[in-house]
Amino acid sequence: MKGAKKAAAAKSSKNKRSVMPEKTAKTAAKAAAAKPAAAKVAPKTAAAPKPAAPKAAVPAAAPKVAAKPAAAPRVEEPKKVVTQRQGFKANEFVVYPAHGVGQILAIEEQEIAGAKLELFVINFMKDKMTLRVPTAKVANVGMRKLSEPALVKKALETLKGRARVKRTMWSRRAQEYEAKINSGDIVAIAEVVRDLYRSESQPEQSYSERQLYEAALDRLSREIAVVQHSTETEAIKEIEGQLAKSPRRGAKAELEGEGEGDADGEDADTDGDDTAVEDEAA
Repeated sequence: MKGAKKAAAAKSSKNKRSVMPEKTAKTAAKAAAAKPAAAKVAPKTAAAPKPAAPKAAVPAAAPKVAAKPAAAPRVEEPKKVVTQRQGFKANEFVVYPAHGVGQILAIEEQEIAGAKLELFVINFMKDKMTLRVPTAKVANVGMRKLSEPALVKKALETLKGRARVKRTMWSRRAQEYEAKINSGDIVAIAEVVRDLYRSESQPEQSYSERQLYEAALDRLSREIAVVQHSTETEAIKEIEGQLAKSPRRGAKAELEGEGEGDADGEDADTDGDDTAVEDEAA
């Protein structure tokens, strides 16, 4: 009996030993099955950082910012200054249409409304006036350099020509004379002097005619004096000498009282109908 019990106990222990490996194998199999699942999840988490690679391309915009300073128009600045000043320099004599001959005393900068503005400081000694003109607007106002000697000679030759006075109302002619005087054109100003000139043997000028004549004579003599490096008195004498060479007005015109500006009527032509036709054709 005892032997049978021992044999049964030995069988049960063998059975237990054989069962344990089976359980261990099952547990190992489950663990092995769980590992691939974890491996499958791991690649997903590892692949997440890949989208961060395109962000590294941001520094590519840096060269664009760096290229802007290289395009700064540092070389063009002197060209702009020359263009704005139109070649005018300090201490130079110029002709300002509305005021005549003046001298540039300086070129200065002023800040107006937060913006820097370059100005010509022009002095008109005879008028005791100083004018400041923006350098960028000299072309618009018609400021110019002094006339060349050849152009001055042409103006003096104009004074010797025959006076041309249209058969129109004085008020209209006065506007035309003022426009010529303020144009700054030395030849046009000489034409006004020629047309309004009266010799001692001719009728006296009206007050308005005299004013326009003196304004034109002043503009013309001042520019001629500066160009020829002479005085205004000498320039006026030269102008009057040229006017004395002009053809004298006909006796018929003088009898008609031509040249006395009548604001309400018409003026006679200085040289008769022939000159009127010439003016209309011109």
